[in-house]
Amino acid sequence: MLSQTSEIEGRLQRLKGRETRTQSIATRFTRTEERALLRVAASCGKNLREWAREVLLDAANAQQHGDGAALFAEVQALRLLLINTLEPLLRGEKMTPEQFKEMLRYVKTNKRKAAADMLASYAEGTTEQP
Repeated sequence: MLSQTSEIEGRLQRLKGRETRTQSIATRFTRTEERALLRVAASCGKNLREWAREVLLDAANAQQHGDGAALFAEVQALRLLLINTLEPLLRGEKMTPEQFKEMLRYVKTNKRKAAADMLASYAEGTTEQP
């Protein structure tokens, strides 16, 4: 009985200070899909409804904020620039301003492909070889 009371108090405490949830979205799943969703929600320590709500809102927020793809592409651009400019410099070669401009054009053209390739290698679980 005491555990039920503390559980209800915990729920009421979470409700304070937030906007009332009045909208719902319904969808249908197969029994197999439902079991898979229940399994994932349970592994996160949440009930299915709360887990699904978080997943949906996270996906919407990620899509609204560009999902980090642009930022990741820029990080890959910096990586391409560093790799392709430091290597010749470390060998003692000099880079002319024209060569550097050409390198910037190369990076600008190839940064999205480099980012996509890197994400694909992460998805496959492969590591990059130097």
